[in-house]
Amino acid sequence: MLLLGESLNVMSTKIGAAFKARDPKPIQEEVLMQKEKGMDYIDINLGPAKKDGIELMPWVVEVVQEVVDDIPLILDTSNIDAIEAALKVCKLPAMVNSIMCRPERYEKMVPLAAEYNADFIALMWGPDGLPRDENERAALCVELLYFANEAGIPNEKIWVDGVVTPVNIQQPQAIALMEFQGMIQDIAPGAKSTCGLSNISNGVPDHLRPIINRTYMVMLQKYGMQSVISDPLDDKLTAIARGQRQDIVDAVYNTMDGNQPDMDSLDKELQDYVKTVNVILGKTLFSDSWLEL
Repeated sequence: MLLLGESLNVMSTKIGAAFKARDPKPIQEEVLMQKEKGMDYIDINLGPAKKDGIELMPWVVEVVQEVVDDIPLILDTSNIDAIEAALKVCKLPAMVNSIMCRPERYEKMVPLAAEYNADFIALMWGPDGLPRDENERAALCVELLYFANEAGIPNEKIWVDGVVTPVNIQQPQAIALMEFQGMIQDIAPGAKSTCGLSNISNGVPDHLRPIINRTYMVMLQKYGMQSVISDPLDDKLTAIARGQRQDIVDAVYNTMDGNQPDMDSLDKELQDYVKTVNVILGKTLFSDSWLEL
């Protein structure tokens, strides 16, 4: 499982202030930490960046590359001009995050990715917003990837993001995304896949978010997910992604397969993963106290 570090983000108080003040120190400290934590990509998220993105994004890229120039960057903003300005100064082929399945977006952004030999995240967000199920996701995927292929971008440079939604609000969507994930290689052979993992736990109390994120990552992995946009500070999530916690993977997979483990035979940690699988699958009603039941 590849890990795309998410924390170089304008929403962070420290990083947002550094972006605004053009202070390189906090930015460089952050990317060095992400390198130490083993992130495979570093996501630079400026948000809309409507005012000064065309100047800010390439500046951030160059600041990052002063201290880390061997990890590819992800350019994350809705400002298309800022994306192009940053692509011009990236030392390694970059990834564009993201291109929605809306003609007014992909007709401008796909040629840009092709021109600069960039990978891109294909976001399954269509003209009507969030798809209702896996079949609507598949239809959007075919539309966007066909356009990209026609522009000369092979599936292997496209990372499909089916859109993760909060489990406490849209529990069935967690299952629909897994079902769609299992369809990707049939409809787009060779395409990669990713997701904004932490969205699954948005709105959940902070102390419960890590167990949901980790469990859902393993569940998606069972359906073929190849990467996640993740929190570099979650060392246990990283360990699971690197194959160092097979006991957790086995507990999650067995529960998904309907082989409910004997809870008395498991320690508290593994019991929590089993309980969380059942919450995500809708077998247990979501509440903030599901681990206590």
